[in-house]
Amino acid sequence: MTGELQRVATARRLLAELGVTLADLVAHDNQVGLPTWADYLPQVIAAAGPGAGRTYGTYWARMATAWGSRTLLEVAASDIEAMQHAMAGTARSRRNNRSGRHAGEHVIAAARAVYNRAIADGLIPATASPAHKVAKPRRLPNTRRALAPSELIEINTTARTSGNDTILDALLLRLHTETACRRGGALGIRRADLDPDRCLVRLREKGNTLRWQPLSPALAACLVEHAAARGAVLPTDVLLRYRDGRALTSRRYDHLWNRLGQHLPWVAEHGISTHWLRHTTLTWVERHFGYGIARPYAGHTDTTGPATTYIKASLQEVATALAAMTGQPHPLATP
Repeated sequence: MTGELQRVATARRLLAELGVTLADLVAHDNQVGLPTWADYLPQVIAAAGPGAGRTYGTYWARMATAWGSRTLLEVAASDIEAMQHAMAGTARSRRNNRSGRHAGEHVIAAARAVYNRAIADGLIPATASPAHKVAKPRRLPNTRRALAPSELIEINTTARTSGNDTILDALLLRLHTETACRRGGALGIRRADLDPDRCLVRLREKGNTLRWQPLSPALAACLVEHAAARGAVLPTDVLLRYRDGRALTSRRYDHLWNRLGQHLPWVAEHGISTHWLRHTTLTWVERHFGYGIARPYAGHTDTTGPATTYIKASLQEVATALAAMTGQPHPLATP
């Protein structure tokens, strides 16, 4: 035992003379074999999927530029905090801007996504992630609200009387108002996802959720006519299309709300977007039919809270709420 203690004392003395600590040696061992940010980020992007790429792509590109030559553990929590403040300070100013708060939050989330992948791949221990040592800013209350009936009428009237494709714009507004679907859900609809006989549309939305959503008979007929007129013939063809037959992209939504904001200043002032239609519809359903119906109407599949087990609504109940909201009978609605 005495010899062991002497060897330990000798080792400590040598390390002290070299100016090296045991922590330095452990850190060095952890760094051996670690990829650099430039090498590892493409692997993260490939595994993340298109949704995360859209949300975090800008921030990942910024990180690759700033930290590309460093290994994953050569980036400190202070480096991430510095980028958080820098991105928040240079965030694009909008009417509903919150001093770059969301940009700063996304920096941390983007960094955590990289380190979560590294932990899952066994490259670093969970306790070593610098991104998880940076606290996210507290999320402020959402400023979106349900639109008043008069506001909804103004938006629809303006969409139908301006622009270069009023038929398409009116159809989009009606689709989102009836189904409360998200933009991604609408853009992902294929011809095979439309069931005009039962007045249903199949929606694929975030979290890889899949559901059949009721449509009014009038909207179902308009979607069939739209598909036939614009070249959506095969089952796998994208349903929503431009006048020239090209599949619709998210740019159409940007164009639509920019135009509405030019004609209706209050739309631009409040930053109203397609997601406000979702709030409007779901608020109406919740007020008239309760939370148990509004939850499946929204496509929510979370199971938070013990009560959710007992409030599962049927497709027929969702169709009944739609029929009441639109004033049109639905083949699946209950009396």
